[in-house]
Amino acid sequence: MRLTPERVEREYEWTRARASRIVTVINDTRVRLGSAFDVTVDPVDEAQYRTAVDAVFADGERGVNVAGYVALLRDLDVEGDYPGFVVDEVLGRELAATVAGGQPLALLAQATFHVADVFTHSDGVAGVDDLDAALAAGFQTRLPGWSWRDTDPFAVSTRPE
Repeated sequence: MRLTPERVEREYEWTRARASRIVTVINDTRVRLGSAFDVTVDPVDEAQYRTAVDAVFADGERGVNVAGYVALLRDLDVEGDYPGFVVDEVLGRELAATVAGGQPLALLAQATFHVADVFTHSDGVAGVDDLDAALAAGFQTRLPGWSWRDTDPFAVSTRPE
């Protein structure tokens, strides 16, 4: 695989065009997580998703890495699927973390990937369901809707010297 600016742009367009599928997975995942943690999590819409995709790919360093993970997962298929379980899980986790950003959101996205992955299935190439779950986990972590992210009770009020 060769990543060029043109290839990154193609993967950006593909990721952006997948809005209806990924938003469905995001919202389904948010319902499951909300139920598990007894909280209400706001759903997201396709416009929010596309805006977040734009932001991720506008950061060239992040965009090239996301494009690489997307391209690998789009083409990853292991005969019998199960022997390839580790590679698609690793790529999916890392894609989710890269989309979400730095810590602690990266770790949260990786954990969320596993929740989304259990319920995400697609026909065809085995890596695509992991790709959909990873994009959903990463973007749902970036996007607003979680009340605990609305405030920051641990932020220290700093004083100028």
